[in-house]
Amino acid sequence: MEFVCGYNKTTMSDSSIHDAKSQLRQQCRKVRASLGEGTRARASQSICEALERWPIFHQSDFILAYMPIKFEVDLTSLLRDHPEKHWVLPRIIPEEDHRMVFHPYDAARLARHPFGMAEPAADLPTIPPEAMQLALVPGLAFDRRGWRLGYGGGYFDRFLKSFAGTSVGIAFHALFLDSLPHDQFDIPVQWILTENRIYKAS
Repeated sequence: MEFVCGYNKTTMSDSSIHDAKSQLRQQCRKVRASLGEGTRARASQSICEALERWPIFHQSDFILAYMPIKFEVDLTSLLRDHPEKHWVLPRIIPEEDHRMVFHPYDAARLARHPFGMAEPAADLPTIPPEAMQLALVPGLAFDRRGWRLGYGGGYFDRFLKSFAGTSVGIAFHALFLDSLPHDQFDIPVQWILTENRIYKAS
């Protein structure tokens, strides 16, 4: 599936960028849902296997991951199969300036957030962002320059702004696009991983 964004950053206002993102979110959700459960499961497994072969994965001890929400790439087998890693999960706090805090992954200590995703229990120890060496970043779509189309909350952009480690956008190849609209608050990732291959953001 290919999208034609057809936008010019230099001539778009903030409101038109916002509108373009909203329209793309609707399109991307439909594309992701249309892939089908079997295709998404196979692609998720391929992405996990590619990460397992990646030297940066082997060099990283503290890794930020995520619990998938509906139709996202599922990385949970990676967390299960590599207990030697220090896996970290975000917990979002919308009422505190849309920030994230980070806790160790414990499969027995997951809570359901009202937004629908599983996240670590609030009473687990917190982990400072600077401890993490690799961040596996979810998104609806990514483009070749590393720009990300998220869900509109800005949580990962706030985190990536000061993150000093390696950031990898995780998405299905059908949602790896040529270009995405972005504004001054968006922060690109350094790499993008799909079921086809890993790409260095250009």
